[in-house]
Amino acid sequence: MRIEVAKKKVYLKLPKKNLEIHPFWLRERAKSKNLIDKNTDQRLYDPSDLNYKIKIKKTSIDKNSLKVEFTDGVKSNYKVKDLIYELKEDKPYNSILLWDSKLKKMPFTKYNKDMFEKKKTYNFLQDFYKYGFVIIKDTPIYENFLVKFANSIGVIRPTNWGVYFTVRSMPNANDLAYTSRSLKAHTDNPYRKPIPCVQLLHCIENKVKGGFSTIVDGFAVADYMRKNYKDLFNILTKTKVRFRFKDKSIILENWGELIELNNKGEVVQIRHSSRLDYVPILEKRKLEKFYKARKLFSLMCESKKFEIRFKMSQGDLIIFDNYRTLHGRTEFNPNEGRRHLKGCYIDHDSTEGKLRHLERKFRLKWKK
Repeated sequence: MRIEVAKKKVYLKLPKKNLEIHPFWLRERAKSKNLIDKNTDQRLYDPSDLNYKIKIKKTSIDKNSLKVEFTDGVKSNYKVKDLIYELKEDKPYNSILLWDSKLKKMPFTKYNKDMFEKKKTYNFLQDFYKYGFVIIKDTPIYENFLVKFANSIGVIRPTNWGVYFTVRSMPNANDLAYTSRSLKAHTDNPYRKPIPCVQLLHCIENKVKGGFSTIVDGFAVADYMRKNYKDLFNILTKTKVRFRFKDKSIILENWGELIELNNKGEVVQIRHSSRLDYVPILEKRKLEKFYKARKLFSLMCESKKFEIRFKMSQGDLIIFDNYRTLHGRTEFNPNEGRRHLKGCYIDHDSTEGKLRHLERKFRLKWKK
């Protein structure tokens, strides 16, 4: 993909064709001093007030820069790499890597109190998007550290559990997470609108023999189903399921597919919480196929092929993508000792925003 100019027109050069870039598309992105706010990049005008039939009067291009003069007198220089970035709809992170239980090395970094405006944070956020999770080792274990950490890479999203929640066995718990029972691989809170995007779990103490944490790449499981059980994969992408939670003070409901695709057919979200899902009434054969597909998905998530099992140590903090990475826990005996974790949620725009900020910062710094 590259940009070319010819006869007062600008083209996006693609492998099989040339796509003319509309002059007004470029005009909206002009960055003359009187057109945008230098601190926010917000326009100082409403483009709908302009004549959308504006044309290009003059244009030239070299390796790094596109220069355009428009018929309304505005002149603008564009960085070619920035235009390509936008035309490709690039994300601030590299391509994701699907993984299973053979993943040789889990992504992790060691905590440093001064890491949040450093390249170290940029690197572990890249790992987070690549693998769907990352572990921060040797963090402090004081009570509010999780809140401070989460707000350093995003903004905490409170829920009815509060700003953060405590994961430990307790009597009369209003969620199975707050018991010593095993928890099968699941995504959190599929009953919310919107569903929390990123979950953080911070290990304060873990002195039980059981209570191993489990993680599964839901995108990898979906990819395996698509390749090997196409019919069952399809029904999980086309059947909207109701997810429901209730306690003494609230009832929460939301609908969605267990495997959600975007308009390109790419998997973008997994909703899997077998204690909370209710499929609607469908024709009997469709329901039989759905039940078979859901069972297969669940079995694969619990299988040795896809599940990674590990023990969280004191000071470990795991961050995982709740739209991709399923997590669970093995059973433990609370009489053996204390197992105490803190958890909270942030949203994708928070982590992506932090990543874009660090990308901008380091581009400038490393090129000087």
